[in-house]
Amino acid sequence: STDGGRNLSLDSIPMGLPMSDPTAWATAMNNLGMAPMGMTGQPLLPDFDPALGMMTGIPPINPMMPGLGIVPPPIPPDMPAVKEIIHCKSCTLFPPNPHLPPPATRERPPGCKTVFVGGLPENGTEQIIMEVFEQCGEVIAIRKSKKNFCHIRFAEEFMVDKALYLSGYRIRLGSSTDKKDTGRLHVDFAQARDDLYEWECKQRMLAREERHRRRLAEERFRPPSPPPVVHYSDHECSVVAEKLKDDTKFSEAIQTLLTWIERGEVNRRTANNFYSMIQSANSHIRRLVNEKAAHEKEMEEAKEKFKLALSGILVQFEQIVAVYHSASKQKAWDHFTKAQRKNISVWCKQAEEIRNIHNDELMGIRREEEMEMSDEEIEDPSEMKETEESVLVSQVEALKEENDSLRWQLDAYRNEVELLKQEQGKASRDEDTTKEQQMKLLQQALQGMQKHLLKVQEEYKKREAELEKVKEDKLKIETLLENLKEQESSTSRVCACSQEKECPVEKTLSNSPVKSEREVLLVGIISTFLHVHPFGASIEYICSYLQRLDSKICTAEVEVLMTRLQNTFRQELSGVGASLEKRWKFCGFDGLKMT
Repeated sequence: STDGGRNLSLDSIPMGLPMSDPTAWATAMNNLGMAPMGMTGQPLLPDFDPALGMMTGIPPINPMMPGLGIVPPPIPPDMPAVKEIIHCKSCTLFPPNPHLPPPATRERPPGCKTVFVGGLPENGTEQIIMEVFEQCGEVIAIRKSKKNFCHIRFAEEFMVDKALYLSGYRIRLGSSTDKKDTGRLHVDFAQARDDLYEWECKQRMLAREERHRRRLAEERFRPPSPPPVVHYSDHECSVVAEKLKDDTKFSEAIQTLLTWIERGEVNRRTANNFYSMIQSANSHIRRLVNEKAAHEKEMEEAKEKFKLALSGILVQFEQIVAVYHSASKQKAWDHFTKAQRKNISVWCKQAEEIRNIHNDELMGIRREEEMEMSDEEIEDPSEMKETEESVLVSQVEALKEENDSLRWQLDAYRNEVELLKQEQGKASRDEDTTKEQQMKLLQQALQGMQKHLLKVQEEYKKREAELEKVKEDKLKIETLLENLKEQESSTSRVCACSQEKECPVEKTLSNSPVKSEREVLLVGIISTFLHVHPFGASIEYICSYLQRLDSKICTAEVEVLMTRLQNTFRQELSGVGASLEKRWKFCGFDGLKMT
């Protein structure tokens, strides 16, 4: 029979080898894409490359592909994966039908190192199981059940994938055909608490390493801490006082002074030193103000340079636009091709747009300067007097405060002198010399403070006298303003009467304000433009429109012509404050009734 022939052929295989057949096991492992290992753990092929298997077309095993059961790799139809017969010392493994689907497996647990092996022969022992599965790697433990299954725990996770390769193989013990000596292996993932615990420990270790790396990276990019501030001493005080006078070291010295004051280093003995350092810090304000003024001057100079450069650019733009206009005339236009004419017209439009943008920018700069000048001119002399008066009042108040502070300091110095006198009698003879020096210094300071106090009192008296003079001048100016207002009202009445009498004579004597046909055309174009703009337009806007028609028109000519025609055009101020703007409006319909 076929079974008998098959048995004879299997029995004819020499089984007297001390080890399992290395060639069959190497072929099976090579088909899987793993380095073939012998029973002793030594590689059967020392030069094995897992990326280049003996069976081409089968990719090497990946640990993320558990047992080739969940996501089997694509196998070309012309290259079927053939599993070989595996001969062991005590048993033989027969491969499954290659046309059958791969055996199903459960979802792989995290950190899985344990497999479930079912379908074992009833007469199978732990020694036979160890003999079969130790080819996949180091076996840690085997738990065999009385029924035909067991659990095998390996040392590493990748060994589980090798064990899953044996799923579906038929096992036969020796050459026996008894049912108790045969079985079909089913290898699947098993969930074990030890595997999960080791996996969680590994994850926690990786998380600790990641936190450590992040902490190192944060410490690497963290800015260094500021240097510690030295403690107060007379030597350090003199060093800081010198640094306060140096512009380059002022910030460091002022930080040290602030720290000392906050620490409470100011006492009766060190008050004078701290006052001198604070005075040096106050004198630094003048340097800062001068530096700001220098920067403002540089900014004004830069603005002037920018304005000059912009005006030069505008002149060159005008020249370029003039070239385009002259090229567009028929005398030269006919000699260009169609493509050249198109390019010239496009270039001309682009140049005019850029010129208008720069022109508006320059006009805006000039308008801002004019507004600043007008704001300065609008200021009333009475307001100037009021500001001077307020400045004098503030100065007088500041002098009062300084006078009070000087008095308090004088009282403090007197108290210190009295205390020093009391302490001088109690102190020893060795300290007499130092106290006498302190007394002299205090007396000198008192004399200086008294002189300064006298000067302040004299300045206070002078300022009070000036304040009274300013008040008297203000009263005089107010009376003069009232008289001038009364005179203006009387003169306006007289002028109105005289104008009513002389009006017909002036009408007969007045000449025509329009002097040439060009001005007549300008008046007509401006009237049409302003009629479209009922809210009026600025002189720059009107001139930009006229310069598109004729580039030789200037702003001064247009403004003089419009001021001559008062019954046709009227100038009004619109806006408030910084947005104040002069606009021209068309009033010809109202002027027709007036004339």
